[in-house]
Amino acid sequence: MAGALGGLAFAGLPFEAWAQSAGGGTLVIGSTQVPRHFNGAVQSGIATALPSTQIFASPLRYDDKWNPQPYLAKSWEIAPDGLSVTLKLVDDALFHDGKPVTSEDVAFSIMAIKENHPFKTMLAAVDKVETPDPKTAVIKLTHPHPALLLAMSPALMPIMPKHVYGDGQDLKTHPANLKPIGSGPYKLVEYKQGDYYTLEKFDKFFIPGRPKLDKIVVRLFSDPNALLVSTERGEIHSAPFITGVRDIDRLEKSQNLVVTDKGFEGIGALNWLAFNTKKKPLDDVRVRQAIAYAANRDFIVKKLMGGKATPSTGPIAPGSPLEEKNVEQYKFDLAKASKLLDEAGLKPNADGVRTTLTIDYIPGGDEQQRNVAEYMRSALKRIGINLEVRSAPDFPTWAQRVSNYDFDLTMDTVYNWADPVIGVDRTYLSSNIRKGIIWSNTQQYSNPKVDELLGKAAVETAPDKRKALYSEFQKIVVQDVPIYYINAVPYYNAFAKGLGNLPTSIWGIASPLDELQWVTPPKT
Repeated sequence: MAGALGGLAFAGLPFEAWAQSAGGGTLVIGSTQVPRHFNGAVQSGIATALPSTQIFASPLRYDDKWNPQPYLAKSWEIAPDGLSVTLKLVDDALFHDGKPVTSEDVAFSIMAIKENHPFKTMLAAVDKVETPDPKTAVIKLTHPHPALLLAMSPALMPIMPKHVYGDGQDLKTHPANLKPIGSGPYKLVEYKQGDYYTLEKFDKFFIPGRPKLDKIVVRLFSDPNALLVSTERGEIHSAPFITGVRDIDRLEKSQNLVVTDKGFEGIGALNWLAFNTKKKPLDDVRVRQAIAYAANRDFIVKKLMGGKATPSTGPIAPGSPLEEKNVEQYKFDLAKASKLLDEAGLKPNADGVRTTLTIDYIPGGDEQQRNVAEYMRSALKRIGINLEVRSAPDFPTWAQRVSNYDFDLTMDTVYNWADPVIGVDRTYLSSNIRKGIIWSNTQQYSNPKVDELLGKAAVETAPDKRKALYSEFQKIVVQDVPIYYINAVPYYNAFAKGLGNLPTSIWGIASPLDELQWVTPPKT
């Protein structure tokens, strides 16, 4: 343990004593996701959300029943016309530097998130934020915005101190992103890039008696198997976002772990194959459709994923009340795939090869990512496509390639984030083609009808009408194939027995861990 954490194993203490020293104890989390920085206001994804939701507080938080709960905002009121939301802030919230949290910080943060966050549609309806007094913020909207309260969640709306981040520097590259100051339950005290980062209890956190822990250490693993071994040995107390079916089975056998799939309802994670629709020959819809017909979704889900994953056939996650099941299924059909390639002018050469393409994948997720990419290589060979699998040494490398359109095909895992306006629209709106920003419209997909439908659905408050708009959207997108949908990701968390108040809200571990505590010492 001392070797893995370097200077964190203080004074040569044995692991049990080190983990339990200083009253509230230390939680050690293991992750394969290396954060670029710690500010969720300008970066999406779990690598950032995990620390950001500890460092920054947000206006609201959510329980496991999708109900909003007070956080920085002790109350909120939606105007009868739906064109404003008034937040009343708690009186005693402080930033980590001791300065009070005011409505000016809320206004600054909301407008900064609107300007800089990759989820461009999330706050598109926000016109301005008025601050009639230091503890009142009034969010003014250009049209009703059904997704706004969900957008106030910890992972989506971190409230930043204006006096730190409002100095005129580019927020996306602001030096405070690596040395953040928030008002959340924990403050960042150390970051050894690619190795670990350490969060310490904020003694002046505004919720009495919280956080329960003294320290959270997040160890970063380049090898997923090493993470599993460390978890089994008790060196890691929490292994979040486990997707591998064999990994889940393996950890469930441990007598010292609690393994649960609770806490992912708000995320709606989909695993898919994305196309660079502006790059030849993938700019031809027939080529994309051919690849979809050549990929055997049933084989991937039943064999590669052991039957534990749910098939996905469209952009809205299975189980959502807005999911449209009546879309093109792309049932496995090699003859149809070959015919489409012929029609697209991709004739096989003397060696039977029609074209050569490259497929990327997110590192660290073998069963959902690398294994499917390897399978696609053999699957597409049957229709004359030579597919070369390209690995990335880490997540930032993969993200840079994909966000700058340096790819042909890529495996990806993308979240619905509860409401389509937040997590779905961003992938398909032509206005969200934003080079350099991962999980925007990196496929460079553009369809005016889709833009129109998503625009109407974003402001429609009648549930039946909203569902009809999203149904039509799903049918068009599936036919256009900027993405081939494979499965809903089977996410699980593993926790050491002895931990109490596990995070099981709709945002799970991507939410404040201020209630998580040691009830009994960890077993090692």
